Amino acid sequence: MKSNSKKERWTNVVALTKDGERYVFVYDDASRKALLGVFGRLAQNPDLNFSWHDAAVLSRKVRESESELSANRRVFQLRTR
Repeated sequence: MKSNSKKERWTNVVALTKDGERYVFVYDDASRKALLGVFGRLAQNPDLNFSWHDAAVLSRKVRESESELSANRRVFQLRTR
């Protein structure tokens, strides 16, 4: 029996549109924690129209989607086997 040693990689997207500007973040599961740090750095930049509130909202979305995506992936994997 063959063992599937390849780990599946999923790509996730979270986006914010604000005052005509678009912030789109594409990340995988391994970079989720780093993305949360990026939100904070963007909020610190006074040259950007990206607030701490924006960082908090996107962080919450990323964290909420983590458990939701895990559940969906398990269902998808069961259906495709």
